[in-house]
Amino acid sequence: MNKVVVNWFEIPTTDIKRAKVFYEQILDCQMQLVDIGGFDMCFFPGDPSAGATGALIAHETYTPSHAGTLVYLMTDDVAVPLAKVAGAGGKVLREKTQISPEHGFMGVFEDTEGNRVALHSNT
Repeated sequence: MNKVVVNWFEIPTTDIKRAKVFYEQILDCQMQLVDIGGFDMCFFPGDPSAGATGALIAHETYTPSHAGTLVYLMTDDVAVPLAKVAGAGGKVLREKTQISPEHGFMGVFEDTEGNRVALHSNT
């Protein structure tokens, strides 16, 4: 049987510059905005050999959604970026919640584009 693993994700935007500022602010990171064949993309910093990475994307074929697939972004402590969400223009939908002792914590927010995105941490 083949293993199925996530290796890339894209979070749709209608205003990629606004979304870039939002994610840089809550995740305390720098993102690079590039045009790849007519697709505006902002890459999340990461190490693909250590797990999935992805990008914000703006293109007429992408529509932000609150009801679609839920992407989980790994962080050191879910509470830290969640505390920055409202100030950056988003909305916290679920505060830091323990999944179980062995699976750590999660939280969910709505970004400036209307996407529902989750965070995960071990502590």
